[in-house]
Amino acid sequence: MRLSIVVPVRNEADNILPLLAEIHAALEGRGDFEVVYVDDGSSDATRDRLAEAMRGFPRLRVLAHRESCGQSAALMTGMRAAQGDWIATLDGDGQNDPADIPRLLAARDGAAANLQLVAGYRKTRRDTWLKRLSSRIANGVRSRLLGDATPDTGCGLKLIARQTCLELPYFDHMHRFLPALVQRHGGTTISVAVNHRPRTRGASHYGLFDRLWVGIVDLAGVMWLRRRARRPESRELGRDAQRR
Repeated sequence: MRLSIVVPVRNEADNILPLLAEIHAALEGRGDFEVVYVDDGSSDATRDRLAEAMRGFPRLRVLAHRESCGQSAALMTGMRAAQGDWIATLDGDGQNDPADIPRLLAARDGAAANLQLVAGYRKTRRDTWLKRLSSRIANGVRSRLLGDATPDTGCGLKLIARQTCLELPYFDHMHRFLPALVQRHGGTTISVAVNHRPRTRGASHYGLFDRLWVGIVDLAGVMWLRRRARRPESRELGRDAQRR
């Protein structure tokens, strides 16, 4: 399969059907794809909406956590289950625009060899001033310390090679450090400006302190991982050389 769309959700019942319709409208006719939703322990009608959606969207697959494990865990559950060679991730709140997925695919196709991640960049944010401020601080500190040349790692819209996903070290909140982790892995990353929309249904379920303060410990861990990275170069010897 060419492409898997992975969407983690928690208590997003009102956003399930509208976002699914947008995903299919953006990708129909562009080759084979699947949509993988991961319900991260919702306590509202999200799971009922997903069951309803499976009847109307045959490309949809649904996985469910028994209890909430966090956004990174939900993303990793979806990535491991995905069947596509490439994975596009979306937040389930409707603020990412599925119409931007073809833009990420085009950027991938026009990039140099060894590209493993295309990161969305929300140039114009449609959030509260507090979210914008916390994101600006977090992105600035992360960029300075990690040097990952990525202006917006918090954007949920990304395109990543599935094999790369499965080889990255997993930890809670890792989704905020994907560019640095991919670069540590030896891959190239680029950023592409994407649309960002105001939330019109529901409320945020992964809180502000998740984004800002908890990330300090994770940032230190990623800095340690980057310093410890070793990527040996190797070549296969010819049979004559092997005998010697």
